[in-house]
Amino acid sequence: MQVSLYVLLLAAAVGLSGCGSSPGTRAVTGGLMGAGAGAGVSALTGGKPATGALIGGGIGAVGGAVTR
Repeated sequence: MQVSLYVLLLAAAVGLSGCGSSPGTRAVTGGLMGAGAGAGVSALTGGKPATGALIGGGIGAVGGAVTR
């Protein structure tokens, strides 16, 4: 169950991180959105919000940096 939530988080972070005019801007916004979503998902599923924020932020930043 928890793995599917991280897959959903990844899909949302990559989809939302496409907003921006440069790879740096997209990486920052993707990282911030991913961190917020990761912390929220972890808190709702009984995990550690800080860990979720780190994972979500990293996935969002990478997703934002590699999108065009």
